[in-house]
Amino acid sequence: MHRLSLFFARRYLFSRKSHSVINIVSGVSAFAISIPVAAMVILLSVFNGFENLIQHLYSTFDPDVIITPVQGKTFAADSLPASRLRAVEGVDQIAYALEENALFEYRDRQYIGLMKGVDSLYGEVVPMDSIVTQGQYRLRFGDFQEALIGQGVAYALGIRTSLNDPVTLYVPRRGSFSPLLPMSIYRRESVYPSGIFTLDAEADGQYVFVSLELAQRVLDLPGQVSSVAIKVRPNASPEAVQTALKAAVGPTFDVRTRYQQNASFYRIMMYEKWGIYFIILLVLVIASFSLIGSLVMLIIEKRKDTRTLVTMGASLGLVRRIFRNEGLLIYGLGSIVGLLLGLIFALLQQHFGWIRMGGSTFLVDAYPVEVRLSDLGWIVITVGVLSWLIATLTVRAMITPETIRPESHED
Repeated sequence: MHRLSLFFARRYLFSRKSHSVINIVSGVSAFAISIPVAAMVILLSVFNGFENLIQHLYSTFDPDVIITPVQGKTFAADSLPASRLRAVEGVDQIAYALEENALFEYRDRQYIGLMKGVDSLYGEVVPMDSIVTQGQYRLRFGDFQEALIGQGVAYALGIRTSLNDPVTLYVPRRGSFSPLLPMSIYRRESVYPSGIFTLDAEADGQYVFVSLELAQRVLDLPGQVSSVAIKVRPNASPEAVQTALKAAVGPTFDVRTRYQQNASFYRIMMYEKWGIYFIILLVLVIASFSLIGSLVMLIIEKRKDTRTLVTMGASLGLVRRIFRNEGLLIYGLGSIVGLLLGLIFALLQQHFGWIRMGGSTFLVDAYPVEVRLSDLGWIVITVGVLSWLIATLTVRAMITPETIRPESHED
């Protein structure tokens, strides 16, 4: 029965002798369905491209795993010795950091941001060189203290690495100070800009990287750090290393992977992707109304044929399957065309980057695209379920025992 119903459906759709307005309407329906399907492939692929781009940016700024104290802002570096952490399986390299708010002054301009003191191994844990756009990543040159400055901070202060003027940083002094000397409230140090980095507005608009030695001195926190950055070996799982580190450092420290460090951001990106999916799904549902129209017209046109089939012994279920398969063929044809169009466009953009982004940017000059098989799977499932529902409900509403009853029985 299934083959018979599919035979009639294919004949109605592709037979040369059946060309009529119905065929034109069916072609328009297939075209209307192909457009949102192609848009779904393209938009989800573009979203994947931006997601990968941002994840890559975070991988160049955030470590694979980070250890911070559960209580307080700092802890003694000796409480987590490097030898103890390196002994954990999967740990490749570690680095200590100390972070605090500071006031930065350059010539006649001032700016409040975050001073982050890092040790000499930090560049091996986090690839800072990859985000430097001017100068170089260097925090000390001989006896001179240097700093890597975020582009947003550099713009606010008017800093140029080609100039030799130092940047003065101020932090509140710990302990007692004289109220008669306002400047005694602050401790200050001078650093020379060695480079400028660019990442995103949040990071490069706040951070100034200095040496850990300078940060501990100006904050009056000798031997203290606020975090330990961990680089995981290429063949190791960050989650497995996180579990091992938790057992090694104890409950007084919090151990987080890169994903957990930016959990809210990744969650928002997931919600945005599902939002895009449902918006395009709504467009696809609206476009599917054209299929309802073409099916209704076809059922009305072929009513005499269906009565003939019933007279010859065809059941109600067979007649319904014929027109349901007709709707599935129309929907499937449009979906296949849409998938091919979307894939061709996405793959061309992914490999050649023909569509450029307006203006100039350090990160990318063309829209990033990545085609994922999981997305294509979701699209195929969505199209299949939607087409089956629309075709089945339309056919059930239009084909009833009364509408296919032979004329000889109607008088």
